[in-house]
Amino acid sequence: MPDPRVGSARRRPLKIGVQLPEVEREVRWPEYLALARRSEELGYDSIWVGDHLLYRREGDPEPRGPWECWSMLAGLAAATSRVELGPLVASTSFHNPAMLAKKAATVDEISGGRLILGLGAGWNETEYRAFGYPFDHRIGRFEEAFTIIRTLLVEGAIDFQGIYYTARDCELRPRGPRPAGPPILLGSSGERMLSIGAPHISAWNAWFADFDNRPEGIAPLRERVDAAALAAGREPSAIERTVAVQVRLTGGVGRIQGDFAKHVPTPLEGPLEVLAEGLRAFAREGIGHVQLVLDPISVASIEEFAPVLAELDRG
Repeated sequence: MPDPRVGSARRRPLKIGVQLPEVEREVRWPEYLALARRSEELGYDSIWVGDHLLYRREGDPEPRGPWECWSMLAGLAAATSRVELGPLVASTSFHNPAMLAKKAATVDEISGGRLILGLGAGWNETEYRAFGYPFDHRIGRFEEAFTIIRTLLVEGAIDFQGIYYTARDCELRPRGPRPAGPPILLGSSGERMLSIGAPHISAWNAWFADFDNRPEGIAPLRERVDAAALAAGREPSAIERTVAVQVRLTGGVGRIQGDFAKHVPTPLEGPLEVLAEGLRAFAREGIGHVQLVLDPISVASIEEFAPVLAELDRG
């Protein structure tokens, strides 16, 4: 994926993004705006929001939920001018696929071509049940949705009749600012999901729990993506590798999230040099872009981490 900062003299070994708040606490729009704008001002490469609806977990005093993803992305796209942005990742289960392609093209237009379209099949049955979405055959449903979405974004039209979705004589008009649409990032390491995505995706993503938040955990996942790319007749280097990395900063006590990982990985933490070297280690494993899951997630944390960006820019 091209770097929107054309002409930059930076030597940063990988792009650094920030995952904005999801369900850590109830966050209002003015704070999201401040987080996004401060990230852009300080030289971060991207900002990301989750696409979830509702979490209910045993032990929580009350249910938790984020704002609607695509409305938030549209607002953030209009409020920024340089950073890339996207869903990490959009659940195709929550959207009519043709309409999801329409939303993506629209946000890409608002942003001037800065959207990265993260897609996945979803996993949290609670929100499916609460909002009336079917939870069965999620990968089969994803495959049909993915076909509709990518075809509309790349070709502008599709005539499709599937088991789960229909898009008859559908056209995407007007087209977004990029002829082939925004780059698509697949948020899954599953064998079948990779086989569906590998012929078409620009990037792949793993959540920090999938590799124990350690560079040493990347190799098995990287090999899986490499194999899927080769099976699809593509060079593995054609698919950018991206991962979410949890980082603990001042005041971090464990970031409340919605995922259900049985094991809580050790966060990356320490002085500036340790944080910078930790990210360099991910770059050496072939990672081209990380989404920081900062603990706590606040403007103060974004500012505290910013010297690490300067350290990475020195090479």
